[in-house]
Amino acid sequence: MKFQIDQGIEILASTPGVLRSMLAGLGDLWITGNYGEGTFSPFDVVGHLIHGERTDWIPRAKIILAHGESQPFEPFDRYAMFEESKGRSIAELLDTFESLRRENIQTLGDLNLTPERLNFRGTHPALGPVTLGQLLATWVVHDLNHLAQIAKAMAFQYADNVGPWREYLTIFENQPVRREKS
Repeated sequence: MKFQIDQGIEILASTPGVLRSMLAGLGDLWITGNYGEGTFSPFDVVGHLIHGERTDWIPRAKIILAHGESQPFEPFDRYAMFEESKGRSIAELLDTFESLRRENIQTLGDLNLTPERLNFRGTHPALGPVTLGQLLATWVVHDLNHLAQIAKAMAFQYADNVGPWREYLTIFENQPVRREKS
């Protein structure tokens, strides 16, 4: 499937509701559990998505449209959410994300992007030349990737409880079996 803005917006617009359905009202163990050292919890992921709404997708699209390849993007801090989310609840994060996403989808529509403009190029600090269309397609896939990551973190909380069914649950692929201390 070739990237089209209207199709991408379908996913981008649905993500806040999906997150709210998955996470609102759950206990802390579901929200803060991860699936191993160096992995994100659902709380971390929502904070990461908020940081992206503020500093990544729309700001980078505007850089491409205004400066092309002559002004590289600012590097994205993938871990900024650890400090930015301190002291906040998941409910606050979900509300913030929903508000920022709504504003960014409006801004995206206001850019009046044509298929030709999706071919405009910018410069990623690590990847080099990228197109606006690639940036926007990545935004969509980034959401889907993190929804899967949240599901994985949540599933992993019961990884030791599913017994022999584990071999049928692909969400646990490439994850070691944890042994509880006795």
